[in-house]
Amino acid sequence: MTNTQQIGALVLRLALGVMFIAHAALKIFVFTLPGTAAFFASQGFPGWTAYPVVAGELAAGVLLIAGVQVRLVSLATLPILVGALAVHLPNGWVFSAPNGGFEYPALLIVLVIVQALIGEGAYALRWNAGGRLAHA
Repeated sequence: MTNTQQIGALVLRLALGVMFIAHAALKIFVFTLPGTAAFFASQGFPGWTAYPVVAGELAAGVLLIAGVQVRLVSLATLPILVGALAVHLPNGWVFSAPNGGFEYPALLIVLVIVQALIGEGAYALRWNAGGRLAHA
């Protein structure tokens, strides 16, 4: 992979990581966890699923920013994003539609798949041959 490709993968990884942390923070600090659980329940999901979703978003964001197991973490976010897509699908395409359309969750699904395909890029933490975390 060329240096610009490594930097491109890094930029994508950082953007996704910040996005996941921002969405977790929104659910924690603005909507509150009980409010998020109530919203999930109103959308047909068990309310308790809000808690692992928020934990997953937060963990994924931190791991993506650090560059740890990026391919696996990216793929692990797919159920969260497919759930978001399902919520927004009935609202139409454009995210500015009432209650938000599905273009943003659909784009995020594509982006995490791309991240999983291209890998972590520059400045990632990787496991070395001795089983220790190393900067690369």
